[in-house]
Amino acid sequence: MRVVSGSAKGRPLKAVPGTGTRPTTDKVKEALFSMVGPYFEGGTALDLFAGSGGLGIEALSRGMDKAVFVDLESKSIEVIRMNLKATKLEDQAAVYRNDAGRALKALAKRGTTFDLVFLDPPYSMKNGHELMLTMHELELLEPEATIVLEYESKHDYPEQFGPFEQTRKALYGETAVSIYYYAPEAVEDGESITPEEEAPHD
Repeated sequence: MRVVSGSAKGRPLKAVPGTGTRPTTDKVKEALFSMVGPYFEGGTALDLFAGSGGLGIEALSRGMDKAVFVDLESKSIEVIRMNLKATKLEDQAAVYRNDAGRALKALAKRGTTFDLVFLDPPYSMKNGHELMLTMHELELLEPEATIVLEYESKHDYPEQFGPFEQTRKALYGETAVSIYYYAPEAVEDGESITPEEEAPHD
């Protein structure tokens, strides 16, 4: 694994030891960033199931100002810190050991908001869309934010739900990547009055 492009291009990245994590391959990473970037003019990224931190580090290398890395495993946290140091990006990063749900609540309390989110949960978890809706409820997303959801290609997520709309989907063997666009105003505009709420007529 390496950083594919940007300021840290070519820097090797360590993988998390053991078989508990599934790092995004360089090929998938390159394709993924060609869909969402490929480069950025600032902003804040969230790498929620960070593993080795490869996606968040790639985003920083390609121009994001800051990135928050979250993982529950202490081995992952150690590897993320090592990879940030190796790429000289540690000053632009915050690293937290926590589960996804608690981390989102903690970030909301701090008033943090994100322009780009990477969701690469273990394949056994099928709750990517629920986590996205939680981010919406907690007001963690900037309008027009991009969410990158990586999951097992056998599984399907809805193309549209709440304020999220799928703009791209690509399959790479066992891996599927869906890109979602966040448009909170679409939900507000789409609110309709139910018959019970209609004003009474004479």
